[in-house]
Amino acid sequence: MKKLAKLQAPLSMSQIDFRVQSVNKGKYVTILAYKDARVDMQRLDDVVGPLGWKRRHLRDNHNCVVSIFDAESNQWISKEDTGTESNAEAQKGLASDSFKRACFNWGIGRELYDYPLIQFKLEDHEVMETTNGGWRPSYKLNLSNWKWYAEWDDDGKVSYLGCRDADGNVRFKWGEDKVSKEKRLEAEAKEAKEEAA
Repeated sequence: MKKLAKLQAPLSMSQIDFRVQSVNKGKYVTILAYKDARVDMQRLDDVVGPLGWKRRHLRDNHNCVVSIFDAESNQWISKEDTGTESNAEAQKGLASDSFKRACFNWGIGRELYDYPLIQFKLEDHEVMETTNGGWRPSYKLNLSNWKWYAEWDDDGKVSYLGCRDADGNVRFKWGEDKVSKEKRLEAEAKEAKEEAA
């Protein structure tokens, strides 16, 4: 299936959302990167066309089967996975989650599994104390206003991930971006040349 590589191409940062998973007692937040079902539908439409794929839910939406028509073999090829209910709308969340997981099986957004642990300390105004002495995000922590940036290696794995808050402050950085790597390699080459002289 020639279109498989296009399905599996890394998602752009505009297709990825970030949300708080937890805040620990030290005010360190753990952030999750995720995709929503609209991203999967758009990728499928863009790569195989709106009539080139279909989905079917089984077991009261617990499972979803995503099928893509393969013109080379003249048959539908299917991938299936199971989802979990969401806290807000259980059945809708279950259907959406099983669909997203089935799309992961096709490779859509699979690179998200390779993202590093995103964890950093929150500012005092970004957290509120809970009744049991813990912390939760305050309304002032608005990740949708933050700028996220990623780079990928030749295998489609994330090699750099970073973000800036709404004020432009670097809040998280993992890996080495291409510009920094080029500068480091130039400096190392220059140093090696001077040592050899």
